[in-house]
Amino acid sequence: MLKNFLSPQYELEMISLEQLVPKDHLVRKVAKAIDFEFIRDEVA
Repeated sequence: MLKNFLSPQYELEMISLEQLVPKDHLVRKVAKAIDFEFIRDEVA
């Protein structure tokens, strides 16, 4: 009997940084307190 076998290396999982960083992490608190949009203007 033949099976369609897909190697785990070909599997795809979509995740975002929002999913990886805990809600109470320091990075989120800093991002909420400081507006970093000025950096986009400087590097554009």
